[in-house]
Amino acid sequence: MSAATHTMRDSSTMLRRKFKHMLRYPSMTLQLAAIPIIFLLLFVYVFGGTLGDGLGGFSGGRSEYVNYVTPGVILLAVAATATATAVSVATDMTEGIIARFRTMAIFRPSILTGHVIGSVLQALISLAIVIGAALLIGFRPTAGVVEWFAAAGLLTLLALAITWLAVGLGMVADSAETASNLPTPLILLPFLGSGFVPTESMPGWLKSFADHQPFTPVIETLRGLLFDAPIGNNAWIAVAWCVGITLVCFVWATRTFNRKTL
Repeated sequence: MSAATHTMRDSSTMLRRKFKHMLRYPSMTLQLAAIPIIFLLLFVYVFGGTLGDGLGGFSGGRSEYVNYVTPGVILLAVAATATATAVSVATDMTEGIIARFRTMAIFRPSILTGHVIGSVLQALISLAIVIGAALLIGFRPTAGVVEWFAAAGLLTLLALAITWLAVGLGMVADSAETASNLPTPLILLPFLGSGFVPTESMPGWLKSFADHQPFTPVIETLRGLLFDAPIGNNAWIAVAWCVGITLVCFVWATRTFNRKTL
């Protein structure tokens, strides 16, 4: 058997293992979608009437605020999947399964491949559920097919970046419980950006942080794609953030994995 065939076989085996975990515990995927949907309903139906009237290009109350806030909630859904990934990796690293894998003739990086690909797909499923819920309550994007594909590509790139970060966090956690807490700051970033209100409404010190953190250019790019609004430099900044996080966290996670499994 060639090295390439061996690699593909082991990677697909680990991916099937991840899928079996997802099918055995479907509540995890539903829970990852449920939290963003709860925030969506809260902000649209409780705060949307007031916040919608104060938005420049989206003024018009609750019916228009849902269009403004949905891109931020979509990123909240991506961030939420980091917890499940970190817990899954930490569980493998601390409960003995890695020691069993070491006794087998498998391609070791395939363990990470299964986690990463499976987690990205889980994130995309969660995103589909969240977008579906947003459409049910009035989300009405004007994007065409090309814009939707561009938005899907950007979200996949972001999900890949967040997944590799979560894998690294799971590697350094000493237990699944610790791993469940480490990604928590990611969930705050859409709130501390342009996800729910324009950054112009924030105090100067907070606006500076909001404008330069990774999620804001992604949110603004999504809004531009979905509603034919100006994107400016946000698109390439968003891609640069995603690629940079992916590369840094890939190196960090794989080196940590190799050190712990030698």
